[in-house]
Amino acid sequence: MNVIKETQSLCPECNKVLPAKVFERDGKVWIEKKCQDHGDIEELYWSSYDMYQRASKFEIEGKCVENPSIKKEFINCPSDCGLCKDHLTHTTLANIVVTNRCDLSCWYCFFFAEKAGYVYEPSLEQIREMARNLRNQKPVPGNAVQLTGGEPCLRDDLIEIIKIVKGEGIDHVQLNTDGIRLATDPTLAKRVREAGTNTVYLSFDGLSPKTNFKNHWEVPSILENCRSAGLGIVLVPTVIKGINDHEVGGIVNFASKNIDVIRGVNFQPVSLTGRLTRAERDKYRITIPDVIQGIEEQTNGEIKKDDFYPVPCTGPVTRFVEALTGRAHYELSVHFACGSATYVFKEGEKLIPITKFIDIDGLFEYLNEKAGEIERGKNRYWVGIKVLSKLGRFIDKERQPKGLNVSKIIFNALIKHNYEALGEFHHKTLFIGMMHFMDKYNYDIERVKRCGIHYLVPNGLIIPFCAFNVIPEWYRDKIQREFGTSIKEWEERTGRSIRDDFYSRKSLKVTAE
Repeated sequence: MNVIKETQSLCPECNKVLPAKVFERDGKVWIEKKCQDHGDIEELYWSSYDMYQRASKFEIEGKCVENPSIKKEFINCPSDCGLCKDHLTHTTLANIVVTNRCDLSCWYCFFFAEKAGYVYEPSLEQIREMARNLRNQKPVPGNAVQLTGGEPCLRDDLIEIIKIVKGEGIDHVQLNTDGIRLATDPTLAKRVREAGTNTVYLSFDGLSPKTNFKNHWEVPSILENCRSAGLGIVLVPTVIKGINDHEVGGIVNFASKNIDVIRGVNFQPVSLTGRLTRAERDKYRITIPDVIQGIEEQTNGEIKKDDFYPVPCTGPVTRFVEALTGRAHYELSVHFACGSATYVFKEGEKLIPITKFIDIDGLFEYLNEKAGEIERGKNRYWVGIKVLSKLGRFIDKERQPKGLNVSKIIFNALIKHNYEALGEFHHKTLFIGMMHFMDKYNYDIERVKRCGIHYLVPNGLIIPFCAFNVIPEWYRDKIQREFGTSIKEWEERTGRSIRDDFYSRKSLKVTAE
């Protein structure tokens, strides 16, 4: 056993915090722990040790939250989340669950109202307070919110919710949805766009009715309605080994064919919830390197595994901007094992990864070096001018896609702080990323401490994703039950049955169309 690090994890049976080892064996990375009551547990962590080593080089320390809600001096992670003084990453994306009701009941979903036995729907005032709480975070006020559920489009006051969140100073609002209402209500996409929604985060698990039973037949209408409204889409496939992993390359190609409205694909290797045997976990477990390898093979090498970088790779950019401006900025300091991404440009029918014409490693190393010079006392303006003059050496202009001026975009973002330039960049590229949320089998408390995707809740706490959802009895279910109402009470108050909103597809009609 080649031990990589020692950390802490959870027993999937009793939630006891356990010492754990992350180690390499047979070219893969594993995590191992032992519970006195429930025995040894060993789980796949990353399926490629080589890719793990490369990703680990980009690890950065991150910013602690200066005004944590949890005031305890001694913190027990992950039972004291909210955020605490030991958390190493500010909120990069905040989730607000606006309802736990849904119009579907997918077998792998981690919650919905009928199963939970209650309805959780925070009031407009509670949502306003959550947004204010996010904006009060120091040193970096949160500026991105995802409205999620359940199915947020079931809220009759969704438009008002979006306006409230935008009105509290949130720059980016994305709507996490199965898209059913966007397909069946031709006006909804336009209304949510006009209210302030920037992006639709669309559940999309595959290219066939078998792999994407949720919304396969509705996707054409979803795309058309969002296209007409000028509302960009990110496809979000939950990837499960043996179920839809053979379609990851096809999903990328589908996105590229609709690049005018689809801004990206964010693959999510499945989080295995519930009590599963080792055989069941082996059957479905897939990790980030598996998905990346699948993309390389299924795009015939057009997009390669070396084109992907871990999320914290952008640390040098933040460090340079902070040195240049003298103030704290948004920083993606999540754990390197949590996610990877790349950008590709479409030229004709070809997909060109950004790494084919930009020396990413060289650029990041150079920005780190120049940030260090400013931090040591060099005049920031002279350093900025020098950076401007040297940007071109990291860009291969012969390979650069036609109509794209990368030097200008980088200059506007880094030197002029004109982030509209980044918007232009996003509209000309396809983002391909993945985020692997943990479960109790592969739980690593180091990753929880660096989580950047958080949940806002009515009691004022801000809770990391992999605490909120992985230990629902401590967080998600406990909080939502406290602030929710019984299904019977909700039905009496609204005069509706919770089943009234279940989507019933008229198969023959939709298939014919």
